[in-house]
Amino acid sequence: MRYHSYTLATAMTAGLIAPVLAAAPAQAQLPMPARAPGSAPSPAAAPAPPGGPGAGALIARYDFENNPAIDDSGNGHNLRIVARNRGTVRATPHANGHAVAFPAKCRGGRCPQVVLQTRSAASLNPGPLPLAFGATVLLTPTQTSKGQNIVQKGYSRTSSQYKLQIDGAAGRPSCVLVGVQRPRIRMVRSRVSVADGRWHTLECQRRGRWLRIIVDGVVQGRRPVPVTLAIANWSPLSIGGKGAYHDNDQFHGSVDDVWVRIG
Repeated sequence: MRYHSYTLATAMTAGLIAPVLAAAPAQAQLPMPARAPGSAPSPAAAPAPPGGPGAGALIARYDFENNPAIDDSGNGHNLRIVARNRGTVRATPHANGHAVAFPAKCRGGRCPQVVLQTRSAASLNPGPLPLAFGATVLLTPTQTSKGQNIVQKGYSRTSSQYKLQIDGAAGRPSCVLVGVQRPRIRMVRSRVSVADGRWHTLECQRRGRWLRIIVDGVVQGRRPVPVTLAIANWSPLSIGGKGAYHDNDQFHGSVDDVWVRIG
């Protein structure tokens, strides 16, 4: 398997991010958009518990403003581009700035693949501690697929994992946890779709014995998880898919304001 790895900062500095972040060695810079407003809770949906993105220590954050490779939390989990088959990311308008758009859906044999990844870091592992992570995303109805990964660390079959994804043609987001002790997939899926061509804020929240999926500030699903479930692996944090290879669960929409909090 051949793939390209290069820093996001270089592509942007070279000016490639303005129209496109090309899959050739480069890095770049983006203005940051404001967070999309949350929608009003529906009568059937419970409000999110207090805390959300403000709970726990901020471990990583990517606003894609100025230098989009930089971890805006100040913790040094900077991003690099990993691409295959001419996979690219490009700047796309969002509110007062820009977000990052991933490749459109492809049915060919050599579809472009691209992800943004950190280096491996133990501080991105929550262990058994409370965990929250999320992103602001846009996905159109024509770009859904069997599964698209937005944010993940680790793999369900070979190590522990936390993951935010969008499932199936219906375009419903879900959160996944897999512990190191018992590699069983624990997933909670949203009751509502986000594949409508509009921006939505998504959050996965593990607090106590509950895993919640929160869409636009509203809890849209929850399930119990063991309080002893621990997540620790040597995988990078990956945005936009598993990696740059075939069947990588490539995300086909736009992403902004990615964050991880632990504790």
